[in-house]
Amino acid sequence: MTSFYDFSATLIDGQPMQLSQWKGSVVLVVNVASKCVFTGQYTALQSLHDQYRDQRFTVLGFPCNQFGSQEPKSNAEIQSFCSLTYNVSFPMFAKIDVNGDKTLPLYAFLKSQAKGWFGSEAIKWNFTKFLVGRQGNVLNRFSPSASPSSLKKAIERALSEPS
Repeated sequence: MTSFYDFSATLIDGQPMQLSQWKGSVVLVVNVASKCVFTGQYTALQSLHDQYRDQRFTVLGFPCNQFGSQEPKSNAEIQSFCSLTYNVSFPMFAKIDVNGDKTLPLYAFLKSQAKGWFGSEAIKWNFTKFLVGRQGNVLNRFSPSASPSSLKKAIERALSEPS
């Protein structure tokens, strides 16, 4: 697979989703958790989604329980938590692994395209963010501590690219 758009994933309600649905869009992919020190970023992620969605931008949330058991909830509980607590309207996917033998193929691709510190592919914590351009290429990888609002310039640059 050579593009973000070649992959599929399962939505939080169990429905399969081809990521080609977002072809020509700019996408921010984030592994999320409800009991993480960074969980409050849901508010800023929703704000980015709202601010840029008319320019073909979206945030995609992928719950993960691989870091300190910070996402112990079921998919239904995660969906309810995100909706009721943070008013999340961007697409949320079923809980996944981002590291190890059961890594979602999409995440294997993202990690191979944008490595972390010292060339590591491993995701170190929840709320690691990947910015995908309109052509389906991975443009940037951002650490969990990078606030969503600090990504605006990178998002705006990506949005200015032709599709």
